[in-house]
Parts: sequence; structure tokens; C-alpha cells
Amino acid sequence: MPDLHAVAAFGLVTVYARGVQQTRAASQTKFILDESELPRRWYNIRPDLPTAPQPVLHPGTGQPVGPDDLAPLFPMELIGQEVSEEPEIAIPEEVLEIYSLWRPTPLFRAHRLERAIGTRSRIFYKYEGVSPPGSHKPNTAVAQAYYNKQEGRTRLATETGAGQWGSALAFACKLIGLECKVYMVKISYEQKPNRRSMIQAWGAEIVPSPSEETQSGRAILVQNPDSPGSLGIAISEAVEDAVGRDNTAYSLGSVLNHVLLHQTVIGQEALLQMELASAFPDVVIGCVGGGSNFAGLAFPFLREKIAGRDIDVLACEPAACPTLTRGLFAYDFGDTSKLTPLVAMHTLGHDFVPAPIHAGGLRYHGVAPLISQLVRDGLVRAEAYLQNDVFASAVLFAGSEGILPAPEAAHAIHGALRAATAADEAGEERTILFNLSGHGHFDMGAYDNYLAGKLEDVALDEDEIDRALHAIEGLPTPA
Repeated sequence: MPDLHAVAAFGLVTVYARGVQQTRAASQTKFILDESELPRRWYNIRPDLPTAPQPVLHPGTGQPVGPDDLAPLFPMELIGQEVSEEPEIAIPEEVLEIYSLWRPTPLFRAHRLERAIGTRSRIFYKYEGVSPPGSHKPNTAVAQAYYNKQEGRTRLATETGAGQWGSALAFACKLIGLECKVYMVKISYEQKPNRRSMIQAWGAEIVPSPSEETQSGRAILVQNPDSPGSLGIAISEAVEDAVGRDNTAYSLGSVLNHVLLHQTVIGQEALLQMELASAFPDVVIGCVGGGSNFAGLAFPFLREKIAGRDIDVLACEPAACPTLTRGLFAYDFGDTSKLTPLVAMHTLGHDFVPAPIHAGGLRYHGVAPLISQLVRDGLVRAEAYLQNDVFASAVLFAGSEGILPAPEAAHAIHGALRAATAADEAGEERTILFNLSGHGHFDMGAYDNYLAGKLEDVALDEDEIDRALHAIEGLPTPA
């Protein structure tokens, strides 16, 4: 016969201990996982999607592309990951070893931000700015460099907008032993000279795009010698570079399925850390350009939402490049010169050149097909913001939490503040989680302009959207 007094006492102790743990979690600022808790598998959302993604099409035949069509650009392992229906894919030990230089990354409770805005909601952020290049991008850069090295490639060519992806790939190539060529969007090349230097410090070669080094770049410069460049143009140059050299593969920092897959270590860690905080988010938020930062945090939580959990998942983009909020879901090229396969995604048209706003990493005409399908299915919603509003939220965040955010990630901060305000106005207390994907140390020119009142708001007018979308007329239509 058990001692009922002992059982009761044990129960009281257990309840007390759980209560103490929850109290501590409520006042805690940082939630840090042990290195042994680093995720060992990437999460693949494709099998969980309620609607199957549209096939990628060959631009010449209009038929679905096969592995041989993609082999000049990517190693076979990444091509396999692109179409995989496996729910999880093992992370190679060599990749995990490099990840451990900065992963797991911390989760923060934004106590000071909450007090600054007087909200009853709880705000958390996953901070990816602790990686050596200062963003989430190395999560896929290391994986891509590893798989290319395994297949015998010795050089990678890529594009970069704000420079976070270019610096991440330069970092990964340096550690793994590959050459790296970066085509950086010209306006960002000029706005962010220190990011340029960082890329060069890791041994990569970098040129402003459009450049004189490729046929694609030269053609753009003939049309517009003062072109500020765009990610679509820079992608064309990098793809042309890769196709023209046997030792070179193309490496992309966003949009494609395998890239988003590699970023899911972020959300998997955040799920464990929210448990440590004795909380679960009602709202999950990320900024969106191509979509890798958003997907990295959101996809593991979307698995929970697809399974029935009530989560509001918000994608935040610039009003100057409102791909999800005002673009068309259609087949389009990923680049300006039409060198890539056709993918079904939200797009503003492949020849659209966004205004030279300071969130250079969000200046892309398309959004990842997986994210586009999730928006189409109503599992993700999107909002677009003007850059002065975004910078106001960035300065508020810096003044309370101490971290100066990159302009791209500041869109997620602005979305989180809007979500908290909406909850307060509705008399609700919500738990809000966003991804702070990078720091703003190389964006001081943008902050200078904002603080001096010189930052211009740019909202895309309907005529320019109509003009840009004419470029996709005649292309295949998604089912």
C-alpha cells in the first residue's frame, strides 16, 4: 500500500517546482540551448502542404524540369532535396560541426520593448545576428558549399542584395575551401561598402551588378547605364557565370526549396526555446524578400498550424516591393534575363526593378514558391510597410533592446509592434515571436538618412505594377 501522505507531498513538490520554473521563465530574458540540442535534421514542409506545389517548368519546352536540366547549376544532392517528399533530411556531420560555431542561437524575451510600448502581450525574438557573417544566411551557405565540394566543384558564383548572402557564402567557401564570385546589386554595393570589404576579407571576388563581366550585365548597361541593379539582374549574371565554367556551380541564398529547408534549424530551435519559456506563440512573424529568413522560423511552426494549432503567421515586406500583397501568383523567371526555369510564385514580373530602398535584401520581384503556395492556401498572411515606419520601429527597438537591426529584419519588428498594438486594442494578451535575422552594423548610412529626415517613402504605383506584369504575358498559367 503506497504512503498516501508521501504521494501527496510529492505531488505538492512537483506542482511547486513547476510553478517556480514558470515564474523564473516569466522573468527570464535569454533562453539558450546546449550545443547538443542543435537540430540534426532539416524539416521539409513539402509533404505537409495541403496543396502540392506547382512543378518547375523548362522555359523552352514548358514541361517539368528534370535533374539533368538542373545539373549544370546545382549538385545532385541539392537537386534531390529540391523535390524531396521526405519529412526530414539528415544534416551532415561536417555541416553540424561548422554550425556549432554559432548555433544554437539565442531566443530573447523583449521585456524592455514590451515596457516601452506598454503592451500586455509577450514579445520574443530569435536572434540570428550572432553568426560570424551576422545573419541567418550561413545556415544554407555552409550546406551548399559542402555539397558542391563533395561533388567536385571548386568555385561558386552567386548574387547578393544587401550583402548578407554574399558574405555568408564567402564565409562558407573560405571554411570549406572553394573559390567564390559575388555579383552584388549595384545600389547596395555603393550603400554598403563595409559589407563589400567583409566579402573580400573572406577571400571572395565581388563586382557591382549589372557588370561588364557577363553578357547579361552588358545588355542591361546598354539599356540603362545608370541602372541601380536588382536581384533579378544579379541572378542572371551569376547563372551565366556558372553555366559558362565547368568548375563552377550556382548558389542561391533564398527562394528555392532546398534553401528554405536548410533554414529550418531556426524554427526547430525556437520551438524548444519557447518550451523553456513556458510559452507558445500566437503570432509568428518574419520579413520576406525571397523568403529564406521567414521560412526558417515559420515552417516548423506552420507544421503545428497545419496539424490544427491556432497560429497567426505573418510575412512582412516593403511597400516598394510588395510581391505578396500586390503581386500576381503566376509562372515567372527567377531572373531578369530569363536564364532560369519557370516557377509558380507571387511575382511583380522578372524585369521589375525595385526602388533603391535601404532594405536591399527584400528587393526581389518574386517570393519562394513554397511560401507563395502557403499564402494562396490561407496559411500565411502578408503586410507591406513604408520604410520610414520601419525605421521608426527599428530605432525604438534599438533604444529598448540595444540591438541595432538590419533594415530587412526591422520589417519583422514593425510587424510585431503592429501585432502587439492590435492585441491591446482588442483587449487581448498575445504571445508574439519574430525572427531578427541580422544586425544593422553595416547600415549606418540608412540610419543617418532616417535620423536626418532624408529617408524617402516609396510606395509602388499601379501603373508600374501593370507595366512589369506585361513581361509575364504568354507564360504558362498555374493550375
